[in-house]
Amino acid sequence: MAEGQAQRTLENLNNEVIACRRCPRLVEWRERVAREKKRAYRDEDYWGRPLPSFGDPAARLLIIGLAPAAHGGNRTGRMFTGDRSADALFIALHAAGCANQTTSRRRGDGLTLTDAYITAAVRCAPPANKPTPEEMLACQPYLEQEIALLLNVRVVVTLGKIAFDAYLRVAAKRGLTLPRPLPRFGHALAYRLAADWPLLLTSYHPSRQNTQTGRLTQEMLDSVFLRARQAIASD
Repeated sequence: MAEGQAQRTLENLNNEVIACRRCPRLVEWRERVAREKKRAYRDEDYWGRPLPSFGDPAARLLIIGLAPAAHGGNRTGRMFTGDRSADALFIALHAAGCANQTTSRRRGDGLTLTDAYITAAVRCAPPANKPTPEEMLACQPYLEQEIALLLNVRVVVTLGKIAFDAYLRVAAKRGLTLPRPLPRFGHALAYRLAADWPLLLTSYHPSRQNTQTGRLTQEMLDSVFLRARQAIASD
């Protein structure tokens, strides 16, 4: 598939994601948050819909997160935008040469990604950042289709255990026999699930809970993405 054709297909998939109403609990929550708003953002128009993925359709690096934040992506309409997770992630991506700036504040802020594509296990903001197993499975086909369309991916970075588990489920759905014992989640681990599959790198999620407690430092996150770039360069 030519790059232009892949981009158009990814755009079609993103349009399908934006229109999704599969999970009543998530629909009710995301729309209520968008109506009631956070006081600091009371004058802003919230997105209040599922979030499309974004980035370079020819990317060799795929980044999978958990889900949009209620007053981050659910407000701004772009993944990892407008919250503390974005602050840490884009510093790391800029250091690795994948982002043209270190901040992700709002759509239209000039941010572009090079050789990287960002998606998530769940596309709607869940209450307490905790999607149910049923909601994760309902969203999984979107990730399956993206992985099928992103033909150049050589490295996958999963941010947090939910993203890690989602990727393993997709791998199994696509016919991969997972190794035994199953890969375990932790920070800065690396797995080659099969010879013809991308290298899988793991990281703690750059949530405020993790970064403020020191469980995940900026240096720890930077090192994962620098390793990803090194792996791509040597592929």
